Amino acid sequence: MEKEPKDQKDQKEQKDWRDYSAKNIKMEKDKPTKADIRPTRSGNGPLIVLVVISLLIGAAGITLGVLALLKGNPTKTVATASVDGYYTGNMVEFEETSVANIVSKVTPAVVSIISETRSSGYYSFFSNSTQQSAGTGMIVSSDGYILTNKHVVEGAIKLQVVTDSGDTYDDVKIVGEDPLNDVAYIKINGVSDLPTVTLGDSKTIAVGQPVLAVGNALGAYQNSVTQGIVSGTGRSVTASDSSGSNSETLTDMIQTDAAINPGNSGGPLVNAAGEVIGINTAVATSANGLGFAIPISATKGMLASIMENGKAERAYLGLTYVNVTAEVAKEAKLSVTHGAYIYSSRSDAILKNGPADKAGLKSGDVITHIGNVPVGRAGSIATLVGEYKTGDTISVTYVRDGEEKTVEVTLDSYK
Repeated sequence: MEKEPKDQKDQKEQKDWRDYSAKNIKMEKDKPTKADIRPTRSGNGPLIVLVVISLLIGAAGITLGVLALLKGNPTKTVATASVDGYYTGNMVEFEETSVANIVSKVTPAVVSIISETRSSGYYSFFSNSTQQSAGTGMIVSSDGYILTNKHVVEGAIKLQVVTDSGDTYDDVKIVGEDPLNDVAYIKINGVSDLPTVTLGDSKTIAVGQPVLAVGNALGAYQNSVTQGIVSGTGRSVTASDSSGSNSETLTDMIQTDAAINPGNSGGPLVNAAGEVIGINTAVATSANGLGFAIPISATKGMLASIMENGKAERAYLGLTYVNVTAEVAKEAKLSVTHGAYIYSSRSDAILKNGPADKAGLKSGDVITHIGNVPVGRAGSIATLVGEYKTGDTISVTYVRDGEEKTVEVTLDSYK
């Protein structure tokens, strides 16, 4: 099959982000348009502000202003939580855990990332001048792989990493970028025995859970720590730069009320066990305590692919869907109250010859589980599939005409 030209493809997919109904129910995509998003920059370069154009809570839309940074807070063990029988881990209370102990465990592996880019503007074209900006990252392997936001390293002609101990590394390269999310993977070359963070399971988080955020605040205060709670999950935001010319829709975000500052982008959101559950990514500037983090589980599959075989591949199903809410279930006359309703208002919801198509999934099906994990309650399709690598085979449970079925789907690489 001949591939559709990219510009036409992007236009077509962008139209598919239109509302499912007049009730402004946000449509999400497993294979959304790849959009350009500017980093929140700190340090010697100018601060670039991200603006959250829309924040959807349920079916309601709010307009907010937003900075590209993030926040987090602490956590502690107390009781077990579950969602419809799905084990979601231990709830935690901050009082039971020493923040100092968590910080001492995490901060050695949190780094500052200095990005050098070409200066923009008419006169800079002739002078060939550059500017610097600062963000945050976290070391995920002892041989130098680092996880951060894509907007932190966007357009970089040179990267420098500064560790918590003060060591500086200049031989740093971008090794992969997630085409579906604001996530980048970089590597310090020629190193070993570096301290690392522990990646947790973002499917186990609960609203009200204490968390900590660590980051390079304002590009000047390395490994600053803030605390707060998980204020919500499954949030959708559209972030753009201050001009509004570049934007990107981010879905299934963790909302937190921890204090956030420029330079924190790419830093870890940590639970009471000192495990990373999210990547701090954006914060509303026109409201108090509205920060957003990308669930860490969404990064694991691509990270494993890069570390195991050097291939920056992102697994996907190849479909367009609407997260099932009470409104969606009522309007579409669905027999289930959670999941992902395969639907598109503009084109076929199933990508021809994609993984979902080959497995026999069809428009109108409702995907309720990926493996044994409930879709919507433990994460969106994109996030849950993001845990797997290209070539992995997963079981997908869906409902068609009121009957539950399960099919095996072999994941392909996003092209």
